[in-house]
Amino acid sequence: MDDELKVHVVNHPLVQHKLTMMRLKETNPKDFRDLLAEISMLMGYEITRDFPLQEIEIETPVARCRAKVIAGKKVGLIPILRAGLGMLEGLLDLIPIARVGHIGLYRDPKTLKPVEYYCKLPTDVSERTLIVVDPMLATGGSAAAALTMLKEHGARNMILMCLVSAPEGIRVVNREHPDVPIYTAAVDDHLNDSGYIVPGLGDAGDRIFGTL
Repeated sequence: MDDELKVHVVNHPLVQHKLTMMRLKETNPKDFRDLLAEISMLMGYEITRDFPLQEIEIETPVARCRAKVIAGKKVGLIPILRAGLGMLEGLLDLIPIARVGHIGLYRDPKTLKPVEYYCKLPTDVSERTLIVVDPMLATGGSAAAALTMLKEHGARNMILMCLVSAPEGIRVVNREHPDVPIYTAAVDDHLNDSGYIVPGLGDAGDRIFGTL
């Protein structure tokens, strides 16, 4: 991890293997979606590692005992449209009781700045740990704008989860939202002149939905 970047890299072998399969230009949309869902679930294990536990008394088929459960943690999943939808399935498989909100942002192709077009959130975002998901953290503009929007709606506890990140985008989020931890499967080299991550994996939204 770059000393200048505040980011958690999930380097589990299965995550790294599946990410390589996603990077391949010949990977078709179905396989791309399946791999993204699988990686999202695996990354979800890392993100939830420190969730608090409490003991309750239960009865097994053999005897009564004390056992651990999640201590009333409320979770919200917030995909940034449209590519973030590809990460939702894996996380919902892991945390099926999570509430889901959606933030619609697109990057202006000329200015590379985020433009908001949709926002629908659970009513109790201030009481939830929000996992904000977007496969690519490129310029950081969309992610930072989404986090700002969530704070304006009362969010107080957020985690940003991305598949592939550029140093430029990480620095933007670190600077504008130093309280929000970033989890990613890879920190790539740089952005090209078009704002794409290099080597990256192309446009995640197009590859998810087959709109290349």
